[in-house]
Amino acid sequence: MDNYNFSGKKAIVRVDFNVPLDESFNITDDTRIKSAIPTIKKILKDGGSAIVMSHLGRPKDAFDEKYSLKHILKHFSDLVGQEVMFAKDCLGDETKKQVSNLKKGEVLLLENLRFYKQETTGTEDFARELASYADVYVNDAFGTAHRAHASTTIIAKFFPQDKVFGYLMADEINNIEKVLNKPERPLTAILGGAKVSGKILIIEQLLNKIDNLIIGGGMAYTFAKAQGGNVGSSLVEDDRIETAREVLKQAQEKNVKIYLPTDTIWADSFSNDAGKGVSKIGEIPNGKMGLDIGPDSIEIFKEVIKNSKTILWNGPMGVFEMSNFELGTKSIAEAIVEATKNKTYSLVGGGDSVAAINKYNMATQVSYVSTGGGAMLEYLEGKALPGVEAIKN
Repeated sequence: MDNYNFSGKKAIVRVDFNVPLDESFNITDDTRIKSAIPTIKKILKDGGSAIVMSHLGRPKDAFDEKYSLKHILKHFSDLVGQEVMFAKDCLGDETKKQVSNLKKGEVLLLENLRFYKQETTGTEDFARELASYADVYVNDAFGTAHRAHASTTIIAKFFPQDKVFGYLMADEINNIEKVLNKPERPLTAILGGAKVSGKILIIEQLLNKIDNLIIGGGMAYTFAKAQGGNVGSSLVEDDRIETAREVLKQAQEKNVKIYLPTDTIWADSFSNDAGKGVSKIGEIPNGKMGLDIGPDSIEIFKEVIKNSKTILWNGPMGVFEMSNFELGTKSIAEAIVEATKNKTYSLVGGGDSVAAINKYNMATQVSYVSTGGGAMLEYLEGKALPGVEAIKN
């Protein structure tokens, strides 16, 4: 990005403005929009103009008022610091006219790309038409880099020389690479979330790179059952019990220390108002379900985090959305912040972990917060991301 001069050029910029909106179409988390602003400002500062394109939600391949990007136009304009123009379609004569009238220093936001099914099917003609608007292609949408869509991947072939990563995209890749390939040791991965099945590919990849693996969240109960524990009515994937045993065996073979919760906070129903208690994780009473890690587990995990030099956190320790079952997740977040203050490098990624770190207002106190949930997970799994490859090759 820094090596490209946008002077006198029209740049078509793929961003990820797939932000959450409330019922009145107010943006409830503008992180993704804010993240794209430095890239757009660099284009304008050079004396170029920006044609910004994104998707929002999952419309059914046709215009849907609910998913119109006009809802984010005002806030986007405020963040850019000038009025952003809006194209009511991403294709068509009217849009072409707006593009050809675009002067240097101006910004045009195109309507939701996913109002056309050609976007998600990666249709070349659709990509070619978008490409015809501009002199240079900028991909700054890490959140969709794992999709081979028209605007994230196919379009790049029409810009053999003039294609660059935006600042956000470059930051995401550099920060994940830092953890995977250039970490200071010990390197600790903290994985939470509901299911082993959703994380198994990541675990298999990480076992070749990490020193410690902390496991929490719903998937901890599958591991507890795999070790012969009684987990009551906690969330368990019975078809993954053998997988959990295999993970434990591989970790031992690769000298990776696995830390599983030793105790749990259980509840008699999935509700914040449920009756609750504490027990060893393998001794949960029948009919009770584990919804958070217990106090002993918190202390053990905090000690591991304190002694780490690089930390990757993906997935909460419990049902942190409920105040009675958030202590585990909050304590882990606090421990990561504390370690970061002591010069540990910390990367937080994945929807729920990011939601947690934002809930506790700690996003600025860790080294890096990834904006790309699915893309980050696939990168960690060792998969090539089409949106990244399209720029590199």
